[in-house]
Parts: sequence; structure tokens; C-alpha cells
Amino acid sequence: MITLPNQIAVRASSLDRLQRETWDIAVIGGGATGLGAAVDAASRGLRTVLLEGNDFAKATSSRSTKLIHGGVRYLKQGNLSLVRESLQERELLLSNASGIVQPLEFVIPTSSWRERMFYGIGLKAYDFLAGRSRMPRSRMLSTQEVRARLPTIREDHLRGGVSYFDAQFDDSRLALALAAAIGQLGGIALNYLSAVRLLKRGRQICGVVAEDQETHRQLEIQAKAVINATGIFSDSLQQMDAPGTKPMLQVSRGSHLVFDRSHLPGETAMIIPSTDDGRVVFVIPWHGAVVVGTTDMPAEKPILDPFPLEEEIDFLLDHACQYLNRSLTRSDIRSMFCGLRPLVKANDQKSTSQLSRDHVIRTSASGLVTIAGGKWTTYRKMGSDAVDAAIATAGLDCAASTTRTLVLEGKGLDLPGQRQDAASVTDEFITHAVRHEQARTVEDVLSRRCRLLFLDARAAIRVAPRVAEGISREFGYDAAWQAAQVSAFQAFAERHLGEPFRETSEPPAKNGRMAIPIHSPV
Repeated sequence: MITLPNQIAVRASSLDRLQRETWDIAVIGGGATGLGAAVDAASRGLRTVLLEGNDFAKATSSRSTKLIHGGVRYLKQGNLSLVRESLQERELLLSNASGIVQPLEFVIPTSSWRERMFYGIGLKAYDFLAGRSRMPRSRMLSTQEVRARLPTIREDHLRGGVSYFDAQFDDSRLALALAAAIGQLGGIALNYLSAVRLLKRGRQICGVVAEDQETHRQLEIQAKAVINATGIFSDSLQQMDAPGTKPMLQVSRGSHLVFDRSHLPGETAMIIPSTDDGRVVFVIPWHGAVVVGTTDMPAEKPILDPFPLEEEIDFLLDHACQYLNRSLTRSDIRSMFCGLRPLVKANDQKSTSQLSRDHVIRTSASGLVTIAGGKWTTYRKMGSDAVDAAIATAGLDCAASTTRTLVLEGKGLDLPGQRQDAASVTDEFITHAVRHEQARTVEDVLSRRCRLLFLDARAAIRVAPRVAEGISREFGYDAAWQAAQVSAFQAFAERHLGEPFRETSEPPAKNGRMAIPIHSPV
């Protein structure tokens, strides 16, 4: 049995090491891209440190549609190279992260023979681009077969459908597996450590000044290369490096609603193939619930904690009701969440749904390597490309990357299973999250060590006092800390409901209230 390091002790020694040693690469940002870059760098034998100003995958990377996929919609747009690359990365993840990434069947319901042929031919092209894949191939379905897979589908105009396979995953759990891999490869990955200034020798970057968000202690970290992987906040870090740098990003909103599993029983996902804004909407079984999403509309600016807008909620409810034989209303929503996509700008493109999901790397005059764009499916390739750029910029000598075959362990001690509920959040689970997965707050535990906040916000509020007590036992925090944490967590969770929490038939867990510290995004 593998003995896992106690991260409470490891953090203290790591903070000391950061200033005493010189690092080959410092990665700023602990989302999908930053974690992927740090794992890649460490796999090459480079001395690597990753700094995350909040929790790992706190922003966009924990608020995805939970899919590892080639992108059927990108096929329709003609971006064959992105589809091909994504499908290749999907195969690697199915092999290397099998405890986190699993195949999932999707059905596109159709209303005519012609429509079924159109999607059927397109998905055969998708099969072709996937090459030799472990996934079953797409196939046409009769009306009866569609009904069997999607028991709650409306049958008014149903005329069969098309089945194909992609993959589903738990985004936060994959992020934690990557953070653990960095340590196993000899690097350091720390959350709640914000980059507040870039160190320069002359005009060249030579490191980072970081601030511990809990003690407000500042540390000078010497590094030969620095990678900006801060996602939606990438432009801010570029401004820190060189004020006046032209922004790279157009931020796009992607909102999701979560319902009880009874609205789509079974193990098959449904695609609503055509919406008012030209996107597709997914209706997906996930951890014992049903996720409906996503939207795609411009966001005014990057923020750490976005929430669905009223118009997005109405849009998703309306389209789900067009395809399900059950009426969905606001009162049926168990939770909701929104992720902001860091899309790379196109000069003449107004619609965010048409912007490419490809990634772009920019190296500044001072040597800051910025990687922007992309998506979870291609995180490994993005990280590898960013490290290649950093190696070239700093003239580093290292071995080849090994991430194509690196196995990622995805299951923690008694990790809640496919159906996550309040009973899954045991004292043992809370202790494991704190000691071995760097959880520091109640939100860390209930949002990203398990996914209860995203699956059932009311249940998360009820269990929050017990989580606060468990964290306090590990860190020696007092009752005032617990009360502040529970109070802030309830306010945060209520935004996932879109309304104040009201206790109904279930008794409250215990008195006490929980808190989300607000930190710098980088």
C-alpha cells in the first residue's frame, strides 16, 4: 500500500525550500494548463515549482462540462486538426487516467430520416479521425432504441437517432491527480500562494515574488523560466510583466444547471443538436445527478466566481424542456455553476461560439512564456508545448517528456463513489482531503475534493459545519474560525441555488456557519 505524504507538514518544508533553491521552471496557475505544464516539466527532470493563488482548479478548470472529447461541433466548423489532436489526447487519458476518465455513450435524437443521415455521416468522419480507438463506433438507432437509452425523451417528433462515444471525467479529481504527480516527480505544487510580482535581472525575468495567502508572508523564488498559465487571468500577468501589452483573450461564459437523476435515468447522455445560438447542449448523467449545459456568450471581464445569468438559466431550461417529457423549472435546480473560457481573440470574430479552442503561446521580450486558450482534453499537449517554449527561452538542458505514458492515480482514500451525497463526506474523507490533498477550507472539500456543492448545494450547506469541525481538528482552528467558514460557505452555496437556503424536511447538521477567503487570481 502506498503511504501518502502528510501535506500539512510538506507545505511548511516546501515554503522554506522555495527561497533556498533555484528552480528551472516556475509555473504560475494551478488549473488544467498550469498543472499539465508543471507535470511535463517535472517529468523531464527539470526542477519545477507550481504556484496557485487559490485552490487547484478553483476557477474554470473545475466548472467544465465534464467531458474529454474531440469536439463534434469543431468538426462541423471544419477544424479537423483540433478534432484529431483532441481525439488522440482522449485516447491517452483513457489509458493513463482510467480511474478518472471513462467512456460515455451519447445519443443525438433526430426528427427525420434526412437529419439522422446528416449526423450519422458526420459521426463516421469523427470515428475516422479517432483512428484506432478503444471506443465503440457510432451507429444509427431506431426510435425504439433511442427510447430505451433515453427513457424521458419527448416522442412528439422522434424519428430515431445516432449513437456515438466520447469520454467523461471529474475535472477537479484529475486536477488533484496532476498536483500529486508533480510531487511524485520531484516538483512542488502549492495552492494559496499568489504571484504578486515578477523578479527581473536587467530586463529578463529571473523568478517570482509569491505571497502565502494565509500568513501574508512574501517569498522570492528564483527561476530560470516562468510560465504564465493563469487561464482567464493571463492578460493580467502579462500586464504585470509589460504594462500596455495587448490583451490576448476574449472571455466566454459557459453555464450549467444540475438536476435530480430522475430527469434522465440510465447511463446515456443526450445531445440537443441545434440551439438558438448555434451550439449544442448536453444533458449528461454525472455522479448520480444530471448536468445540462452549456451556454456560450461573451463575459465582460474575468472574475474568480461567476454564476449563471438569468438569461442563461432560461435558455437551458427552455432547451431541456423541448427534448424531455418532464417539465423542468427553477425549483428543480439542485445546483448551478458557470465557467469562464479563456478564448484567444480573432480580429473579425464577434461570436464567442465561433472562436477557436486551439491554444496559443506567446513569449515576451523579458522571457515570460504565456499559454492561453485550449481546453481540458488537450491540457497535456498544451503543457508540453509551453515547456518546450520555456526550455528554448531559458536554454535549459533536460530529458524528453514522459507524459504520454505517465499513469495518473485518481482515487483517494474512500473517495465517494459514483453517487455523491452528504453521507459520503465522512470524517475519514475530510481528514484525507486535508492531510493528503491540500484542502484548506470547507469550500475546497465540498467543491473540489468531493463535488457535493456542484451536485446538491442544499446538502452541501447541511454538511458544512461537520466539514469545518474536521478541518479545525487538523489545523487547531478555534470555534470562531469554524463559524466564519460555515457562514461564508452558506452564502457562496446559495449562489449555486440562485436563492437563499431554506431548511425543509431534513434537519440541520449542526449549528455553526463556513468561509471562502478571497485572494488574488494569480
